[in-house]
Amino acid sequence: MSDLISIIIPTYNRAHLINETLDSILKQSYHNWECIIVDDGSTDNTIQVLKQYLDLDNRFQYHRRPYDRPKGANSCRNFGFEISKGKYIKWFDSDDIMSDFCLDTEIKKVNVHTQVVLSPLILFDFERKKELKISTIFSNNLIQDYFIGKVALYVSGPLWERSFLEKQSYLFDEKISNVDDWDFNMRMLYEKPIVEFNEKPTIFYRVHANSLSQEIQKGNILEIISVLDALEKHLKLINSNKVTSYKPLLQYTLNYYKSRIYVSLCNRENYSFFLYKRMVRISFLNLSFSVLTKVTIGFLLYKSIGKGYVFFK
Repeated sequence: MSDLISIIIPTYNRAHLINETLDSILKQSYHNWECIIVDDGSTDNTIQVLKQYLDLDNRFQYHRRPYDRPKGANSCRNFGFEISKGKYIKWFDSDDIMSDFCLDTEIKKVNVHTQVVLSPLILFDFERKKELKISTIFSNNLIQDYFIGKVALYVSGPLWERSFLEKQSYLFDEKISNVDDWDFNMRMLYEKPIVEFNEKPTIFYRVHANSLSQEIQKGNILEIISVLDALEKHLKLINSNKVTSYKPLLQYTLNYYKSRIYVSLCNRENYSFFLYKRMVRISFLNLSFSVLTKVTIGFLLYKSIGKGYVFFK
């Protein structure tokens, strides 16, 4: 008999979208799956939409996030894993779409040693019915390229072996709201799982204006802080574990600070000094002063005369 795959989906107020996601799961050519949907406290008619699927197919399960767990998708993912039974785990988002052959294609990549199968995603604008791009997953230095954004794995891209996940001290960080999939995937990669690459895109990733990733571009300071917290956390992990070259990743983090400080100054937003103080701290901790010196000059010039762009390049 084929191995059971557990599909774990956190959801919150996605009644208008989740039916498309669940329809795509029903169409899978691979049949031995369970789909665990964990509701993060929806206030719309999510439960009414889901009831149709629960009545239709007993492979669907509906659970509410336990009240003693913090609110958020990561709590729902962790809880879903705890109650799942599959030999393989597929975390999924409640607005994305699986191709009909998604699970079948990925499970065929598994051999006796495989601990994770990585697949590219199609980033898709469903409103305009337009494919935007296919994510990049291949790299000769997967950790470094994933850190700096040359590679994108997302939460739905990998198919994980359960026994590998069970060996980890924790899975999703329930304190992180943004780049939570990046944080999880990075920490798993530090453990050097045996990877198989699937060349064919298997998932349509929905791109829309109200996603958390878009909040960064809008200048949402809480989400920017979440990203910075994650970057600093991983700089420390990478440095302590000596899993890859440290300096390029530190430089990337400092450049991220630099760009956010500049955007804040140009838009006359009030958190540029906060970001600057954090940059000073991480620069001193890592004895990296060249970027800090340039940004300090640019910061002071912008505060005094509104000029200094060249120092942020």
